[in-house]
Amino acid sequence: MDRNEFSQIRHVLGRTQDRLARLLCVSPKAIQSFEQGWRHVPTHIEREMLLLLALKNFSGGAFQPCWEVKNCPDEWRDNCIVWELQIRHFCWFLNGTFCQGRTHKSWDEKIQICRECEVYRSMLPAIH
Repeated sequence: MDRNEFSQIRHVLGRTQDRLARLLCVSPKAIQSFEQGWRHVPTHIEREMLLLLALKNFSGGAFQPCWEVKNCPDEWRDNCIVWELQIRHFCWFLNGTFCQGRTHKSWDEKIQICRECEVYRSMLPAIH
């Protein structure tokens, strides 16, 4: 997540730097550093920001499950934690999902693929 996306999400969430810092359990100086590009946004902060944005956009059941959108075959579903837990459209939030025929080992690898996915884009339209 780059500094512009971080700042954009903060504005969509309607939070000041101080209020967002309290929400994320970091200092206001850290939020300022992320937005200025002085510090890289850590993975756990990126995930929390994306989750907060998705929850703000969530309208209770208006989203199709990812396995239907992506038309996943049964053998993929059987290997996927999203199917097992019936998480539906929060597939992009979890590591270890079975997407595009394989499990992605790291958040950086996974989120790069997710950013191009229609499930992710439907949950987080404010940043695309």
